[in-house]
Amino acid sequence: MRIALWHGYLLAGTGSNIYTRQLAREWSGAGHDVTVFSQDPDPARFDLGGAATVRPDVHGLLPVFVLDEYAGYEVKRVQDCSRAELDAWVAANVAAVRAHGPVDLVFANHVLLGGPVAAACGAPFVVKAHGSELEYSMRGNAELAAWGAEALQGAAATVVGSEHIRDVLAEICGTVARVVTIPPGVDVELWRPAAQGEARRRLVAEAALDPPNLGNADDRHPDEGNAERLERFLAGGRPTVVYYGKLIRNKGVQVLLDALRGLDARAVVVGFGDYRAELERQAQGLDVLFTGALEHRHLVHLLALADVCVVPSIFPEAFGMVAAEAAAAGCPPLVSDHSGLAEVAEGLEAAYPPALRDLVRFPAGDAAALRARIDRLLALAPDERSALRAAARRAVVERWSWRSVAERILAAAGA
Repeated sequence: MRIALWHGYLLAGTGSNIYTRQLAREWSGAGHDVTVFSQDPDPARFDLGGAATVRPDVHGLLPVFVLDEYAGYEVKRVQDCSRAELDAWVAANVAAVRAHGPVDLVFANHVLLGGPVAAACGAPFVVKAHGSELEYSMRGNAELAAWGAEALQGAAATVVGSEHIRDVLAEICGTVARVVTIPPGVDVELWRPAAQGEARRRLVAEAALDPPNLGNADDRHPDEGNAERLERFLAGGRPTVVYYGKLIRNKGVQVLLDALRGLDARAVVVGFGDYRAELERQAQGLDVLFTGALEHRHLVHLLALADVCVVPSIFPEAFGMVAAEAAAAGCPPLVSDHSGLAEVAEGLEAAYPPALRDLVRFPAGDAAALRARIDRLLALAPDERSALRAAARRAVVERWSWRSVAERILAAAGA
């Protein structure tokens, strides 16, 4: 089968970027002829399973849901673009897909602008709805909501990652036919448990390979000198808490920092975003290391050595991918009790020993409750800790894998 896998953004990072990479790898590995359409300037650095890549010429405009810097682009929020700008951007992407030749299926990320792109390509199509476009751009915007709903009418399937996003999609776009819930996957071969000492050594070794980032001028790359900083910070056996994701207010890192006060623990905060400076100010007096953005080659080792990974988002999330990745690495996650995060929590709780099932989630925004749960996790006896780590990984292996996600999407498309 010839598949056009369309993604309007980069391939590095988290969320829909990872989703695209993993589907490309799984479908290519299954023998399909896959072409990835993205704005990534160097897709060859990723394992796409041999998929071909195309970078459509979008004439310098990049409509986004959350403002970030993208070198070489005029970056505007989708809702801040004129309809003429959005139509031209969609047309440029459609032209790129059509120029590649006939395909059997178009798979597109994001209701907007992936839905209009896929609908205009002249082939059967599936759209993956993500929380980002729904919550940050389409909610409260009647014109964008109507456009998204219209685009989905002809889809063979609209894929949502959780029941929460199914409900959000209905709230914003109204009744959408052929909606299928398929939770995202986790690369269980990449995210694996490891002995803490070995994981620490490998993390430092990976950080030593980072390119220079003088003055941390590029916030999408690791901070300068991370190898030495991490080696020094992670020395000794003090308990380690990890956060990784965007550094924006909605991700709730400030709740974690508040929760750390009074705990005998250190924390590593990974990510980039416009809230970093404020978070660093709030972290004064705490034992916290900000690393800048890290890649999976770092994170697999950081999670393996961590005692707990906190996902403190105060805004709805489509799915708890960070929590699932941490669990696969044997690091117990603690998540805010809402939206797609709660659905991941349910899966973990089902696998946990009964006496420890209250150590998966906490009321969103409640720093005191989060502090109490971290304290209990860090106080577990070695045998309890081992049982929890094993149960966390088992839950991911049994419930979420990219191979099953890829197969279920094609089945939903009738392919």
